[in-house]
Amino acid sequence: MASRIADSLFAFTGPQQCLPRVPQVAHARLSPGVYAVRPIDLLLRGHTHRRRTLLVPAKKRVGCIKAVAVPAAPPSADSAEEREQLAESYGFKQIGQDLPDNVTLKDIMDTLPKEVFEIDDVKAWKSVLVSVTSYALGLFMIAKSPWYLLPLAWAWTGTAITGFFVIGHDCAHKSFSKNKLVEDIVGTLAFLPLVYPYEPWRFKHDRHHAKTNMLVHDTAWQPVPPEEFDSSPVLRKAIILGYGPIRPWLSIAHWVNWHFNLRKFRASEVNRVKISLACVFAFMAVGWPLIIYKVGILGWVKFWLMPWLGYHFWMSTFTMVHHTAPHIPFKPADEWNAAQAQLNGTVHCDYPSWIEILCHDINVHIPHHISPRIPSYNLRAAHESIQENWGKYTNLATWNWRLMKTIMTVCHVYNKEENYIPFDRLAPEESQPITFLKKTMPDYA
Repeated sequence: MASRIADSLFAFTGPQQCLPRVPQVAHARLSPGVYAVRPIDLLLRGHTHRRRTLLVPAKKRVGCIKAVAVPAAPPSADSAEEREQLAESYGFKQIGQDLPDNVTLKDIMDTLPKEVFEIDDVKAWKSVLVSVTSYALGLFMIAKSPWYLLPLAWAWTGTAITGFFVIGHDCAHKSFSKNKLVEDIVGTLAFLPLVYPYEPWRFKHDRHHAKTNMLVHDTAWQPVPPEEFDSSPVLRKAIILGYGPIRPWLSIAHWVNWHFNLRKFRASEVNRVKISLACVFAFMAVGWPLIIYKVGILGWVKFWLMPWLGYHFWMSTFTMVHHTAPHIPFKPADEWNAAQAQLNGTVHCDYPSWIEILCHDINVHIPHHISPRIPSYNLRAAHESIQENWGKYTNLATWNWRLMKTIMTVCHVYNKEENYIPFDRLAPEESQPITFLKKTMPDYA
């Protein structure tokens, strides 16, 4: 039971069975005299859009709401108004059109300038300098800040150390250096302060790129399988907490569950995994005692644990926003389309400039899924090219409360007829954490 609960809670773990595809739903145009309700208003109140009908109040300013059934049309290239309404409702700037089935990933890659694939050693090592300098500054701020400014120092330092992860991320994708040994060394060292084993993460992350938004096989965020949600009351409550209030830190569960168990890796991968694990355990065995020796247990919490929790906030948030939204489906392998998953199923999200700088543009994410070989410092140029050639198919957002509220209170359990069903529709009595989020999280974009 413990391992089954772990696999359900650890948000990036896929379901045990392949679940059916959920068709996308568009909201129909309304007849005269009928006004529209924002889809998110229905979702956040414990309802959701249906495959065939949408309940819409017939008149304004009536004490008792009278409802009429309005047929929902499938998404189409002509439904710009519907996409705009959904985008506003979900906290997006744009929801893209469906990419035609005959477009391949190679078609998209062929439109990218060759320059965006070029590795520049100066720019690569400049990113290392930015991360090392900003992290050192963060440690200085923690050391000198009065207690009431420590949260700001921790936020800066946690964001700075996220840049270390992005450097290792480039190394894993062979987009940091032309020298593979250099990439392995830099990637391993960059991950050490995060106590993240480099090779296990690299192997799992490669599968995420190969199977993005594919049911069961994607190693990133998966919808909750209905059979696991219904398996036991204890597990259900744990899942609700995991996909609800603690979701911005659930990457900690992914870190534990995916990277330290040798049985999760192929025989050809195990030796490299062991080397990475040895490096991480050595860092913990030497680095942690040194920190405690110098500044004590509370100093370890102050200088290492709190920034590490800040890193995991961004790790969870970034990866969650990259591929999770009510309109983005997960598909079984026999219906999955690589170009649609990577272009339509990936979200470009703008964050405040200081976050983008410290995290090396990791959230300019669509070109990264078109080709992981694009270095982080070339992602913006690649994104501009994609917007010129494929912009109408892309999902665009600016990080905001409504976006986070939509993901955390709506995108829960997979279903045959809908992309996601919120927990409070299936188990309202046990979904107090979701009710709390709906009441307390702001709804402005």
